Amino acid sequence: MTGQHAGTTSSDAGGSGDANTSLDTGGDASVDDALVALQAGEPILVHDAADREGETDLIYHADAVTPDAVARLRNDAGGLVCVALGHETAEAFDLPFYGEEVDHPATADHQLGYDERSSFSLTVNHRDTYTGITDNDRSTTIQALGEAAADPDATAFAEEFRVPGHVHLLKGAPELLAQREGHTELGLALAAEATLSPAVVVCEMLDDETGEALSPADARAYAADHEFAYLEGREVIDQLA
Repeated sequence: MTGQHAGTTSSDAGGSGDANTSLDTGGDASVDDALVALQAGEPILVHDAADREGETDLIYHADAVTPDAVARLRNDAGGLVCVALGHETAEAFDLPFYGEEVDHPATADHQLGYDERSSFSLTVNHRDTYTGITDNDRSTTIQALGEAAADPDATAFAEEFRVPGHVHLLKGAPELLAQREGHTELGLALAAEATLSPAVVVCEMLDDETGEALSPADARAYAADHEFAYLEGREVIDQLA
């Protein structure tokens, strides 16, 4: 595929579902197809909007992020591997927005061309990891975040995770898509509709040839090649907002 960061390096790396049960979506898919895929532990692709970031993210539910899935995220997507948590869940864990927590002049006058603010919170490693960066370590951290998000009141966050780490946390807007239309909220809205815990992994798909975001056409072709669901953010907003 011309210009695509995503190759076949990790073409067998999926989520918790068996490769033989991958959905035959042929790239473009309905929101309902994407919900079924997430429930099955498969990744989906979501393009936010041409007039926003203009990026396609590879998205998994956190529970499904095995070491092989981490390999796919870094090889086939190539962007920053982040875990988006629902606002109430992040509040239960006492997780701040990073820009509001750090007392440094570089956090002032942070103007974004695509939104009013960043969703970034802290970076974490699970305390059972070593360096935290390997596929196995990041999978351990991410799956533990998914488990914690399912029952925040039962999680002593500081006892289970350490800061700083190698998994970037994102904090969803309180009203999700009614308030913000980023990949954080798009992924969390899909997880909620799929009755999954509010913890999803998002990672931007990049293009090795241009050094930019992977084009929607190439992202669609990648999705079709791997039988993953591809959605436009507007489809998610129209159905779930």
